[in-house]
Amino acid sequence: MNPHTTVVATFNSHTDAEAAVNELHTSGFPMNTLSIVGRDYQTDEHVLGYYTTGDRMKYWGGLGAFWGGIWGIIFGSGLFFIPGVGPLLVGGPLVGWIIAALESAIVVGGLSAVGAGLYSQGIPKDSILKYETDIKSGKYVLIAHGTAEEAERARDIISTTNPESLDHHQCSHEQKEPCLVHA
Repeated sequence: MNPHTTVVATFNSHTDAEAAVNELHTSGFPMNTLSIVGRDYQTDEHVLGYYTTGDRMKYWGGLGAFWGGIWGIIFGSGLFFIPGVGPLLVGGPLVGWIIAALESAIVVGGLSAVGAGLYSQGIPKDSILKYETDIKSGKYVLIAHGTAEEAERARDIISTTNPESLDHHQCSHEQKEPCLVHA
Protein backbone atom coordinates (compact mmCIF):
# COMPACT_ATOMS: atom_id res chain seq x y z
CA MET A 1 0.00 0.00 0.00
CA ASN A 2 1.33 3.46 -0.82
CA PRO A 3 2.12 5.54 2.22
CA HIS A 4 0.62 8.99 2.60
CA THR A 5 3.12 11.72 3.23
CA THR A 6 2.74 15.09 4.87
CA VAL A 7 5.06 18.07 4.86
CA VAL A 8 4.50 20.61 7.63
CA ALA A 9 6.14 24.05 7.62
CA THR A 10 5.91 26.72 10.30
CA PHE A 11 6.17 30.43 9.51
CA ASN A 12 6.63 33.37 11.88
CA SER A 13 4.34 35.73 9.95
CA HIS A 14 1.39 35.69 7.62
CA THR A 15 3.51 37.33 4.90
CA ASP A 16 6.04 34.47 5.06
CA ALA A 17 3.25 31.86 4.92
CA GLU A 18 1.58 33.70 2.05
CA ALA A 19 4.87 33.79 0.12
CA ALA A 20 5.16 30.00 0.49
CA VAL A 21 1.57 29.43 -0.67
CA ASN A 22 2.13 31.72 -3.65
CA GLU A 23 5.37 29.93 -4.54
CA LEU A 24 3.59 26.55 -4.44
CA HIS A 25 0.75 27.97 -6.54
CA THR A 26 3.10 29.50 -9.11
CA SER A 27 5.02 26.21 -9.32
CA GLY A 28 1.82 24.35 -10.23
CA PHE A 29 1.58 22.42 -6.98
CA PRO A 30 -1.95 20.96 -6.50
CA MET A 31 -3.68 23.44 -4.20
CA ASN A 32 -6.33 20.90 -3.16
CA THR A 33 -3.65 19.11 -1.09
CA LEU A 34 -2.54 22.23 0.79
CA SER A 35 -3.82 23.41 4.19
CA ILE A 36 -2.96 26.37 6.39
CA VAL A 37 -3.90 27.20 9.96
CA GLY A 38 -3.28 30.28 12.05
CA ARG A 39 -4.81 32.70 14.50
CA ASP A 40 -6.07 36.14 13.78
CA TYR A 41 -5.55 38.74 16.42
CA GLN A 42 -8.80 40.06 17.77
CA THR A 43 -9.42 43.17 19.76
CA ASP A 44 -12.50 44.48 21.42
CA GLU A 45 -12.63 47.32 18.89
CA HIS A 46 -12.79 45.15 15.76
CA VAL A 47 -15.47 42.84 14.41
CA LEU A 48 -14.40 39.25 13.87
CA GLY A 49 -16.61 37.39 11.41
CA TYR A 50 -16.76 34.79 8.67
CA TYR A 51 -19.45 33.91 6.15
CA THR A 52 -19.94 32.27 2.77
CA THR A 53 -22.22 33.11 -0.10
CA GLY A 54 -22.17 30.43 -2.76
CA ASP A 55 -18.55 29.55 -3.34
CA ARG A 56 -17.13 32.83 -1.99
CA MET A 57 -15.84 33.24 1.55
CA LYS A 58 -15.54 36.54 3.40
CA TYR A 59 -13.68 37.19 6.61
CA TRP A 60 -13.42 40.28 8.81
CA GLY A 61 -10.57 40.60 11.20
CA GLY A 62 -7.10 42.03 11.50
CA LEU A 63 -5.85 39.82 8.67
CA GLY A 64 -8.92 39.82 6.43
CA ALA A 65 -6.97 40.57 3.24
CA PHE A 66 -4.50 37.74 3.96
CA TRP A 67 -7.19 35.13 4.62
CA GLY A 68 -9.28 36.32 1.68
CA GLY A 69 -6.30 35.85 -0.62
CA ILE A 70 -5.44 32.43 0.80
CA TRP A 71 -9.03 31.21 0.48
CA GLY A 72 -8.97 32.32 -3.15
CA ILE A 73 -6.15 29.82 -3.80
CA ILE A 74 -6.70 27.00 -1.29
CA PHE A 75 -9.87 24.90 -1.37
CA GLY A 76 -12.04 24.86 1.75
CA SER A 77 -12.12 27.19 4.72
CA GLY A 78 -13.30 27.34 8.28
CA LEU A 79 -13.26 29.35 11.46
CA PHE A 80 -13.04 27.40 14.70
CA PHE A 81 -13.00 28.73 18.23
CA ILE A 82 -10.62 26.57 20.24
CA PRO A 83 -10.73 27.06 24.02
CA GLY A 84 -7.41 28.37 25.28
CA VAL A 85 -6.37 29.43 21.77
CA GLY A 86 -9.21 31.56 20.46
CA PRO A 87 -10.31 31.86 16.86
CA LEU A 88 -8.38 29.67 14.44
CA LEU A 89 -8.69 30.13 10.72
CA VAL A 90 -8.12 27.09 8.57
CA GLY A 91 -7.94 26.54 4.84
CA GLY A 92 -7.69 23.32 2.84
CA PRO A 93 -8.30 19.64 3.62
CA LEU A 94 -7.45 20.23 7.29
CA VAL A 95 -10.97 21.69 7.65
CA GLY A 96 -12.44 18.27 6.80
CA TRP A 97 -9.96 16.44 9.02
CA ILE A 98 -10.92 18.63 11.98
CA ILE A 99 -14.64 18.14 11.34
CA ALA A 100 -14.20 14.37 10.97
CA ALA A 101 -12.26 14.26 14.26
CA LEU A 102 -14.97 16.28 16.02
CA GLU A 103 -17.86 14.29 14.55
CA SER A 104 -16.32 10.93 15.38
CA ALA A 105 -15.32 12.16 18.85
CA ILE A 106 -11.68 11.29 18.29
CA VAL A 107 -9.98 12.23 21.51
CA VAL A 108 -6.21 12.17 21.59
CA GLY A 109 -4.97 13.06 25.04
CA GLY A 110 -3.78 16.65 25.28
CA LEU A 111 -4.52 17.58 21.66
CA SER A 112 -6.96 20.18 20.37
CA ALA A 113 -9.42 19.54 17.54
CA VAL A 114 -6.72 20.69 15.11
CA GLY A 115 -4.29 18.24 16.69
CA ALA A 116 -6.78 15.39 16.43
CA GLY A 117 -7.24 16.20 12.73
CA LEU A 118 -3.49 16.15 12.16
CA TYR A 119 -3.10 12.95 14.19
CA SER A 120 -5.72 11.26 12.00
CA GLN A 121 -3.40 11.95 9.04
CA GLY A 122 -0.43 10.16 10.61
CA ILE A 123 1.42 13.06 12.21
CA PRO A 124 2.99 11.99 15.52
CA LYS A 125 1.68 13.47 18.74
CA ASP A 126 4.99 15.06 19.80
CA SER A 127 5.16 16.97 16.50
CA ILE A 128 1.51 18.02 16.81
CA LEU A 129 2.15 19.44 20.28
CA LYS A 130 4.92 21.58 18.75
CA TYR A 131 2.60 22.78 15.93
CA GLU A 132 -0.16 23.60 18.43
CA THR A 133 2.32 25.61 20.51
CA ASP A 134 3.45 27.44 17.36
CA ILE A 135 -0.16 28.29 16.47
CA LYS A 136 -0.88 29.51 20.01
CA SER A 137 2.13 31.83 19.76
CA GLY A 138 0.79 33.41 16.55
CA LYS A 139 2.73 31.41 13.94
CA TYR A 140 1.23 29.89 10.80
CA VAL A 141 1.37 26.20 9.96
CA LEU A 142 1.30 25.13 6.30
CA ILE A 143 0.56 21.49 5.47
CA ALA A 144 1.05 19.73 2.13
CA HIS A 145 -0.40 16.22 1.93
CA GLY A 146 -0.11 13.66 -0.83
CA THR A 147 2.08 11.01 -2.38
CA ALA A 148 5.74 10.76 -1.48
CA GLU A 149 6.64 12.48 -4.75
CA GLU A 150 4.17 15.35 -4.19
CA ALA A 151 5.39 15.83 -0.63
CA GLU A 152 9.04 15.87 -1.71
CA ARG A 153 8.23 18.46 -4.36
CA ALA A 154 6.36 20.58 -1.79
CA ARG A 155 9.28 20.27 0.61
CA ASP A 156 11.72 21.42 -2.07
CA ILE A 157 9.55 24.43 -2.95
CA ILE A 158 8.75 25.42 0.64
CA SER A 159 12.41 25.16 1.67
CA THR A 160 13.20 28.08 -0.67
CA THR A 161 10.82 30.33 1.31
CA ASN A 162 12.79 30.07 4.57
CA PRO A 163 10.28 28.50 6.95
CA GLU A 164 11.05 28.48 10.65
CA SER A 165 10.69 24.69 10.59
CA LEU A 166 10.04 22.10 7.90
CA ASP A 167 9.11 18.51 8.76
CA HIS A 168 8.32 15.50 6.59
CA HIS A 169 6.01 12.80 8.02
CA GLN A 170 5.30 9.50 6.30
CA CYS A 171 3.03 6.69 7.40
CA SER A 172 1.28 3.82 5.73
CA HIS A 173 -2.32 2.99 6.56
CA GLU A 174 -1.16 -0.31 8.01
CA GLN A 175 0.82 1.44 10.75
CA LYS A 176 -0.75 1.72 14.16
CA GLU A 177 1.44 4.66 15.22
CA PRO A 178 2.52 7.62 13.12
CA CYS A 179 6.18 8.08 12.32
CA LEU A 180 8.50 10.98 11.56
CA VAL A 181 10.66 10.30 8.51
CA HIS A 182 12.97 13.32 8.69
CA ALA A 183 12.97 16.95 9.61
